[in-house]
Amino acid sequence: MMKSKTIILGTRASELARWQTNHVADRIKGLKPDVRIEIVTIKTTGDKILDSPLSKIGDKGLFTKEIEKALLDGSIDIAVHSLKDMPTVLPEGLTIGAITEREDIRDVFISHPKKKHRKLLDLPPSASIATGSLRRKCQLLNRRPDLTIVDIRGSLGTRKEKLEKSDWDGMILAKAGVTRLGWMELISEVISPDVLLPAVGQGALAVEIRAKDGELAEIVNLLNHTETRSATIAERALLRALEGGCQIPIGAYGRIEENVLKLDALVGSLDGSRVVRASIQGVPTENEHLGQQLAELLIAKGAGNILEEIRGAAKGSHAGQTSVIV
Repeated sequence: MMKSKTIILGTRASELARWQTNHVADRIKGLKPDVRIEIVTIKTTGDKILDSPLSKIGDKGLFTKEIEKALLDGSIDIAVHSLKDMPTVLPEGLTIGAITEREDIRDVFISHPKKKHRKLLDLPPSASIATGSLRRKCQLLNRRPDLTIVDIRGSLGTRKEKLEKSDWDGMILAKAGVTRLGWMELISEVISPDVLLPAVGQGALAVEIRAKDGELAEIVNLLNHTETRSATIAERALLRALEGGCQIPIGAYGRIEENVLKLDALVGSLDGSRVVRASIQGVPTENEHLGQQLAELLIAKGAGNILEEIRGAAKGSHAGQTSVIV
């Protein structure tokens, strides 16, 4: 149970994470004006290790594990996450109490302020693009194998500074984060999902609580956006069936149009030379089943071979190591 008249929210310390948590806090205050809100910042593994690509340091709760530990031990009452950061299997005793209405799911191209090219696919040969996502790297190289992809980590502010000090041609970010921080003027191009399919859960926030906290469950349930929850559950079911994470290029986009759940997804090789893409649609109440079905369809079309190769290569790269960061 939450502490009387006080709800403690846990979050990462980045500017974007704080914006997201303040947004949820404001929503709760609107529902329960007599409740006091406290916000606690917690440093996660993904925040501590900034000198390695995400794909090299594991993918099991990099940005959630420490916050979930605080939730389980009662230090906080609610954890606010970007849904795309959450593993598809949660620790025992925790549940997603709400998924908020989704922001724009698309990625954006932010060009170097001193360079003239404003369109991603109009860049000159061998142009350099910064991204920390294997999903983006795969899809970019599939369309433009000549591009040089530079790995980038850190908060949005840090990435902006790195771009300005670099000789890169630009970088790719999620539009949701750029919009939430009020940086729309930086956007050179909003990229169609036909070019870059987003990450599972991109643009949505997850409000995580203890599974047996019925009082809080009643409050945060009011933050749920039905269509977003239905669509992202389908995406997460797909990801869970593929056993994917940040080490494998997987993209997905679910949405409800005229009461039909439509789900697009892809699996690609690390170098972008192979991309398997498929779609499915059905009634929204069958969202988990649709996600699983689409995963099976992708595997049948060749995604299974890609997944096996990437996992085999990952195991080989760890052979002989005495420790692995998780």
